[in-house]
Order: sequence, then C-alpha cells, then structure tokens
Amino acid sequence: MENKRNFLAGLYASMYKIRRFEQEAVKLFHNKELPGWLHSYIGEEAVAVGVCASLNRDDYITSTHRGHGHCIAKGADLKRMMAELYGKETGYCKGKGGSMHIADFSIGILGANGIVGGGIPIATGTALASQYLEDGRVTVCFFGDGASNQGGFHESLNLASLWKLPVVYVCENNLYAETTPQADHQPIRDIADRAKSYNMPGVIIDGNDVLAVYEETNKAVERARAGRGPTLVECKTYRYRGHWEGDPEVYRTKEEVKEWKKRDPLKKFKKYLLENDIIQSKEISFVEKKIEDEIKDAVKYAQASPPPRPESALEDLYVEQGG
Repeated sequence: MENKRNFLAGLYASMYKIRRFEQEAVKLFHNKELPGWLHSYIGEEAVAVGVCASLNRDDYITSTHRGHGHCIAKGADLKRMMAELYGKETGYCKGKGGSMHIADFSIGILGANGIVGGGIPIATGTALASQYLEDGRVTVCFFGDGASNQGGFHESLNLASLWKLPVVYVCENNLYAETTPQADHQPIRDIADRAKSYNMPGVIIDGNDVLAVYEETNKAVERARAGRGPTLVECKTYRYRGHWEGDPEVYRTKEEVKEWKKRDPLKKFKKYLLENDIIQSKEISFVEKKIEDEIKDAVKYAQASPPPRPESALEDLYVEQGG
C-alpha cells in the first residue's frame, strides 16, 4: 500500500513539475528573457507522466517540438533544461539547440524534434536496434495528430508491426495540427483506428486521466518488451495555450478552451488523491513548495550561466560524407 501511495504521489509531483516549469518558461519568454520559439505543454501533463511512469530509466523516448513535458517526465534535469532555453553553455545542447532539441541519452531521451513526425522513424530505428542487440529496451514515440498524416508514420508502423519491434507509438491528439482542426485534415475521428491497417492494437485513452494513461500504456510497454510487437496509443487531450507563444488563436473559441480547462488533468488528479485519502493536503503543499524551489533554482542557474563561446559555433556538429 505504501509503495502504491508513493507511486501516485510521484505521479502528481511529476505533473506539477511540468506545469510549473512551463508556466515559468512562458512568463520568461514574454518577458523577453528567452530566445527562439516556445511551445507550451500546459494541459497535456497526464500523457507524458502516465507514459513515462511505465518505462525503465534506460528505455528510450523520442519527442516533439512540444517536448518539455516528455523530458521532465523521463527525468531530465531542470537546471540544464532551463539553461538550454536561455541559450546558455550549461544547457543540454550547450545553448545551441534551444527548446525544440533537448536530449539526454543517459536517460533515454533521444531528443525533441522540430520536424513534424520526425521522431517516428527514429523511434522505429532504435526499436530495431534493441531487437537486434537483445537489450530488453522499449522505445516510446510521442507525436501529434498532424504527424499521423506523414508518410513516415505509415512506413514506420508497417515495418514495426511486420518485424514485431519493441516500440509504442503515442499520439497526443490535442485536436489541432498547429492551427488546423482535426476534422479539416483527417477523414477519421480516432487515429487509433489506423492501427488496424498494420495489424497492431489501437487504444484510445482519456489523455487527461494520468492513471488511465499509465494503465493502458503499461500494457503496451509490457507487450513490446515481451516481443509481441508495437501498439498505437491515442491520448485525447488538449493544450491550453496556443500552438506557439504569440499564436493569435483565431482558429478556436475561448469557450472551447474554458470547457477543456474544466477537465484539467492536474486538478483532476489532485482531487482524486485527496478524496481517496491517498495523500493529505499538507503533504501536497510540501511537494509543491519543494518543486517551486527547484524551478527558482533552475532559473537562477540559467541566468548565472555563461553564453556559448563564439569559437564553439562549429563544435558538436556531425555530417555524413557521401562516397
């Protein structure tokens, strides 16, 4: 019972950490402290946390342009993440990658990706490598509804099913491909239906329910690890902010956003924990305070860190030479 309690408390802490990191990043961006682009994950926390809770430390994930939540859920260091957002030398990419390219191979984060659907073939490749090496690792691939229209999605699912690769494809369906409603770019309502074409399980989950996400993706991960092949998991969720910070959001109504906020995954799970006496209010306050301090420390660390050295501009670059 104590282990279950600690596990559930850990899920809440991870969700709260993502929410607060993103809120702070949004504030800093609008204060013009952060360079580049910012795509907030606020509202989708239950997906990243529920999925990553089913993974081992050395399992792999591939991420998207909206990848901060995935990285935090997989265990990324907040200081190095914030430093990367600031463009500082102490960041994950030494300040030269920015928000959309955070990676940490030591804990299986193969990188966020600014290319729509770019992580899908990468995840399929690492799954093939794991199968070949027999290392027991599973790869989870996060992507959005728009990415499921890319050719690489279909090619990857076809090969993964044919070869029974240890990979789980997680579609975070937040109803919009950038600014295009799903109904305007797909003739189907449920992306999970596409799994039938590739003879793999297709699962639909309430992406705002962290326990539902964990329970279903855990089954998919176990299936993949047992050598029974991939699963396509569709998590129905919603982003509270625009596609990017600065997005005028003319493609959706304020009423729609308001309705989705009534299903806030963080508030929903906090209520569940309190009503079922799993954790007390004072304990939640303690956890939240600790995370607030972590966020503050991360910002201070990033602000105090040096920018990349000009002479390092061409370091850490890799190219493939043709024959």
